[in-house]
Amino acid sequence: MSQTIRRKPKTARKAAAAQNTKAKVRQAKATSGTAVDTVMSWLPFTEEHLHKIFLVAILGGAGLLVWVVANAAGVPMLAGKQFAQVAANAGFEVKRVEVRGVKNLNELKVYEKALAERDRAMTQVDLDGLRGELLGLSWVKDARVSRQLPDTLVIDIVEREPHAVLRKADRFMLIDETGQELEAINRKDAKGKLIVSGPGAGQQVTQLGHLLEAAPALQPKVQEAEWIGNRRWNLTFQTGQVLALPEGDTESASALVTFARLDGTNRLIGGKVTAIDMRAKDRIYLRVPDGEGQELAMKAGAVPHTGTEASGATAATTAVAAEEQ
Repeated sequence: MSQTIRRKPKTARKAAAAQNTKAKVRQAKATSGTAVDTVMSWLPFTEEHLHKIFLVAILGGAGLLVWVVANAAGVPMLAGKQFAQVAANAGFEVKRVEVRGVKNLNELKVYEKALAERDRAMTQVDLDGLRGELLGLSWVKDARVSRQLPDTLVIDIVEREPHAVLRKADRFMLIDETGQELEAINRKDAKGKLIVSGPGAGQQVTQLGHLLEAAPALQPKVQEAEWIGNRRWNLTFQTGQVLALPEGDTESASALVTFARLDGTNRLIGGKVTAIDMRAKDRIYLRVPDGEGQELAMKAGAVPHTGTEASGATAATTAVAAEEQ
């Protein structure tokens, strides 16, 4: 025989107390949620960034634990390997390579160096070693290698600036302002650029730049500069005219300024003069075709002398006192 036991119904007071308790719980949840949202809005990063920070913290904690255990066992090398494995398992390994700042350099050469790090744990990437390899590339003036967690290697390249073309016996080489050889180019691409030639000319490019700065009006008219006997320059202008300068930085700069002044008054560049020799301290020798340019020579107060050029063509050489210019 079953018997039903009936519970006494809640009194009005108990029911009201229960309702009040539920209301307080709901209010506390709402308050805590609002507080968390408020705190999140104050932080300088998003929820996704916060998730990554927690992930890095967890990874760091795990790595620290591995290191402590491995050191306690006397195997610190094993600690590094274990930490790298933990990092790789957590997704912290090289999957992407991002190259920046490349304009003239062949990007494939950069990727060839960087892809050796692909699928390697980020903690095992030798940033300094990779940077050293990149600095060995002809176009690279400077390089910066950094990690962008979780899986990207970022390479910032600072390129050398092409400055002139070095004429060699068998090819043309693009060089920067220090004479660093960048890459071989063909004769067509060398057109319009300053060409330097002669043994050791590449190492004298910086000095040549300082020399041309002494007469900035002439600089864009110079087509080629030949380093003669490892001691002085011959300049060839776009007109094909040749200017022979003396030895010494001060002497050659002074001679170039004098020639610029002479050209300004007599318009030598583009005129009848085929060559100007300023190697003598007290005389400037002007070579003109035979029978031409005598008027210019007379105006300069010079006495023409007939001579024979290497080609066999007859020409007149005019000596002008340097102090008169």
